Amino acid sequence: MTVTEPAPAPAPVERAPLPPLAARARSIGGSPVRDILAVTARPEVINFAGGLPAPELFDAEGVAAAYQAVLTTAPGRALQYSTTEGEPALRAALAARTTARGLPTGPDDLLVTTGSQQALSLLATALLEPGDTVLVEDPCYLAALQVFGFAGARVLPVPGDAHGLDPEALEDLITRERPKLLYTVPTFQNPTGRTMPAERRAAVAEAAARHGLWIIEDDPYGELRFEGERVPWTAAHEAARDRTVLLGSLSKVMAPGLRLGWLRAPEHLRRACAVAKQAADLHTPTVNQLAAARYLADRDLDAHVRRVAGVYGERRDAMLAGLADALPEGSVWNRPEGGMFLWARLPERYDTAALLPEVVRHDVAYVPGAPFYAGEPDRATLRLCFVTQTVEEIGEGLRRLGAALRAR
Repeated sequence: MTVTEPAPAPAPVERAPLPPLAARARSIGGSPVRDILAVTARPEVINFAGGLPAPELFDAEGVAAAYQAVLTTAPGRALQYSTTEGEPALRAALAARTTARGLPTGPDDLLVTTGSQQALSLLATALLEPGDTVLVEDPCYLAALQVFGFAGARVLPVPGDAHGLDPEALEDLITRERPKLLYTVPTFQNPTGRTMPAERRAAVAEAAARHGLWIIEDDPYGELRFEGERVPWTAAHEAARDRTVLLGSLSKVMAPGLRLGWLRAPEHLRRACAVAKQAADLHTPTVNQLAAARYLADRDLDAHVRRVAGVYGERRDAMLAGLADALPEGSVWNRPEGGMFLWARLPERYDTAALLPEVVRHDVAYVPGAPFYAGEPDRATLRLCFVTQTVEEIGEGLRRLGAALRAR
């Protein structure tokens, strides 16, 4: 028998270092909110940190029926590629809802996106060059700051108050800094829950008209109103109609797992966003779009939203009722008329980020306010989400929060 000698081991290959990540990936960190949620994922933690709709309020039966109908009656279409702009049936339904809320809109005015977060990314791709100036509210939706940071934009905060950005400060910044766009969440803003009054929206529209400024008006929470009267969109003002992009979403009113949003924009910008979307994901999943269109045809989404808003209003009231005992003397907070968030400020000596580990040890969590600022942060602020927990859980969570703050 012939014995074959084993082949000699190959000589080790010299391994050169890989090229570095792009500068934008190295310079932009992850979301502090996501990092906090990872730490607070234990089931015993009462988590006021997330921005999650209450899952027990999802119309799971209605959504399931919509998917079942689509997959039974049109499986070939539902499981096939679709157009980048979005399924015509869904765009028609969304356009009708937008028109009914005071902004005449046709299906061709809309581009369906994979969540309204994608709409922000597409707009940054279509509008921004590195070094362009973007104006934002102070504080601002955190993921918008990330998007504009990735685009290489110079992001400047517009001073404001409990009613949103200050139109005079906006005018001064536009004149001095020559920004390309303003990003705003004027209704039940994330993180503060505040709503910009109609007269300020008109002033923003007029400033954009005078100075040549794009407005991105993000409205994921506007339908979740508990009290007060609806304020018309900035996009509905004649002065800004040709320069305002309105973003919408089904995440907060139907289900975030569908990942369905849209943007309403002037034609040339909408076309540019469609080209950017082709490069990103070709199109938003067909089956999700058709199921949402079927749901809107078969069910009363407005009635569902009213039920959800009613429960959220009770939960907001429960949080408001317990804050005085939970937060230290000298704290202040707002009373949002809708949405999902409440904003609080502790006395000057508190740093809510530094306090968070001790708070989490008491099995409760919030989001520190500092990451939401484009400029100098107010470290005594925090955001509380009041919609995910029941009234009883909110009471217990505030008891734990108070104990944690007293233990510092």
